[in-house]
Amino acid sequence: MRWPHFFCAGSMLKARYAIMIDGGFATKILNSRKRAAGDATFTSADDIESECARLQNLAWVADYELLRIYYYDAPPLSGNVARPVTGANWALGASERHRHAQSLYDKLKLKPNMALRLGETYLGENRWILKGDARKSLVKSGRTLEDGDFELNVEQKGVDMRIGMDIARLALREMVRCIIVVTADRDFIPAFKFARREGVRIVLDPLGANAPVELKEHADIVV
Repeated sequence: MRWPHFFCAGSMLKARYAIMIDGGFATKILNSRKRAAGDATFTSADDIESECARLQNLAWVADYELLRIYYYDAPPLSGNVARPVTGANWALGASERHRHAQSLYDKLKLKPNMALRLGETYLGENRWILKGDARKSLVKSGRTLEDGDFELNVEQKGVDMRIGMDIARLALREMVRCIIVVTADRDFIPAFKFARREGVRIVLDPLGANAPVELKEHADIVV
């Protein structure tokens, strides 16, 4: 006799769920909370783990068993670029942001039930973008341009695709019956719709941010 996927020799196993975290979104929100509390440190792997513990205690997954936590992000740029005004060399890999991100990834990999999914980061066609506040200052004062008036035009790819593909994969293979997604990105609407058609419950947690109404409409529960 062939047992259904949720049975095992006369005993019933708990249905499983997964947690998927849009890392760029989550760290932005958590960093903002820390700054508001007077904490100047960046979001750590322990902070992420604490948020995951909170999610695991949600009433909607009390009857489920955790399969895995998936953390998605696009790593910061490395390499060297010339500053836009002075032409001075800027070693991106030596920046505090780069060091923090690498430390975060290294520590997250060692957390229980955690899987790291990294996309790609690259420079946009227009490498440097004039900051909005710098533009106002230049118009008002007529001063000369400085390196600090510009920011790199950094773009990323692969993160949204990986989240969407993992949602579809887990749903199609019936590996989970519920997925908690930490994001506020409307790009995940097609993945949400697909998973729900496959009978998977979607729990959306935008961490208190204003998620688009359209995204909320295609989630079963909004935290």
